[in-house]
Amino acid sequence: MDYDFSFFLVLATFVTGIIWGVYALMQRNKPADTAAQEPIIVEYARSFFPVVLVVLLLRSFLFEPFRIPSGSMMPTLLIGDFILVNKFTYGVRLPVLNTKIIENGAPKRGDIVVFRFPKDPTMDYIKRVVGLPGDKISYYNKQIFVNDQPIKQTLLGQYEGGSQAAGMEGESLLSEDLGDVTHDILVRTGDPSAREGVFVVPAGHYFVMGDNRDNSNDSRFWGAVPEANLVGRAFFIWMSWDSGKPGPAFNRIGTVLE
Repeated sequence: MDYDFSFFLVLATFVTGIIWGVYALMQRNKPADTAAQEPIIVEYARSFFPVVLVVLLLRSFLFEPFRIPSGSMMPTLLIGDFILVNKFTYGVRLPVLNTKIIENGAPKRGDIVVFRFPKDPTMDYIKRVVGLPGDKISYYNKQIFVNDQPIKQTLLGQYEGGSQAAGMEGESLLSEDLGDVTHDILVRTGDPSAREGVFVVPAGHYFVMGDNRDNSNDSRFWGAVPEANLVGRAFFIWMSWDSGKPGPAFNRIGTVLE
């Protein structure tokens, strides 16, 4: 889990830094000819401290890798995709505490966001922002309405996802226009909408949905995401592993996400 690994990195950085620093202070005033061989624990601390510190800084404040475990964001993200998440797009937060220390920006409609699941913050979810604070979101007959205005959808045909299609092969592939972002979605032909209704997004929250509209556990079921739960914006596929072959899906590596 992300929380557990962040805590481990902070703890490892603190412990190795203290061991190395205390030993260096103890040796500072000793004559050079009396210096003893460095204890093995100090040697390990000196070697690992800069490594875990760099990983902690990069992962906490710049970029973090995630693996896609489900098909809820198909066709944009497939099972086996490995993505990078920009951690400073929505502000800089302290690791483990998740306290924001630098304001930077806010999610836009259409952003693909990683967030801590409101029902269980130890779990990371990934969805697309559909509703901003104060928006009225309606969802009927697989059609989104934002503040009573329908979001344009265009049928592209049947989805052909290959071995990573996760049971959605042949379902309806549509293009959806969220304003600044146009992206593809999947819907199951002939099945009723997964969840319908009207939702008003509270202040400081975001309404998120999966691109695989009939196979996504999202804000339609458990409500909007608090701003404090945001981890960052997904922007790049750096690796994709096609378990159906098996082997890398080279055509997906290097994809910029929209």
